[in-house]
Amino acid sequence: MSSKGIYTALTGAIAQSKRLDTIANNIANANTTGFKANKQVFNEYLTDLEKDKDSIQFHQFPASEQSFYDIHAYDRSYVDANGTYTNKDQGALLNTGNPFDVGLEGEGLMEIETSAGVRYTRNGAFKINEQGFLVTKEGHYVLQGTQGEDIPLEQRRMKIDDTQVTISYMGEVFAGGEFKGKISMLEAGNFDALAKEGSSMYRIKDNMDPQFQVATKTQTYQGFVERSNVNIVDEMTNMISATRAFESTQDIIKAFDQINGKLVNDVPKV
Repeated sequence: MSSKGIYTALTGAIAQSKRLDTIANNIANANTTGFKANKQVFNEYLTDLEKDKDSIQFHQFPASEQSFYDIHAYDRSYVDANGTYTNKDQGALLNTGNPFDVGLEGEGLMEIETSAGVRYTRNGAFKINEQGFLVTKEGHYVLQGTQGEDIPLEQRRMKIDDTQVTISYMGEVFAGGEFKGKISMLEAGNFDALAKEGSSMYRIKDNMDPQFQVATKTQTYQGFVERSNVNIVDEMTNMISATRAFESTQDIIKAFDQINGKLVNDVPKV
């Protein structure tokens, strides 16, 4: 019995360790523009329900009340760390005074051209490169909307060639009084189809459809960027809770280990 219980405690310790990793990553990105916090998801894995229905059954408790019932072998429950999900809550908008910065209000994502292909971001800390194109701080091109047309990425880059820039609430860019294009903003019907890729970028997961639509409920604010939605107080509280839970599972594992030691070393001597 104790040998099985130690595995239950071990899965709990592993789950809390993964939770701590997620919390630590959130805290590290508390000041990252456009960052969205992650939350760890846990399930209870019931071996009696999850295992193959055709597996052999036998009575685990001879000469007891339980022996009157058919019970699968090793019917124990374990903690299953089922990955993370992204908290999409709006982050606060920070006034930067930079006319090229774009803060988003809503669930939209801007299309960015990178060396690895099109990526999506809420980090609107932009600048003008030496060729006069609107780019991210890393130098990736900000793309214009296609309006349903199949246009090569090179033709979707937004060239401004002017420092007198105005950006409307709908992402329309004007320079020197001339319309230059509209920043491509998309809203995902299935946000779970997107995966984080660093630098506040998202990519589409393999064999998944984010169900993108042209953003209609997202507004842009010129001269602002969206701050991280990480709540430091909540994350520190969660870290303390996870640390205590991890320590408790360690104590349980030690207790089971001591019980097993007595069963092996002391009981045979009686």
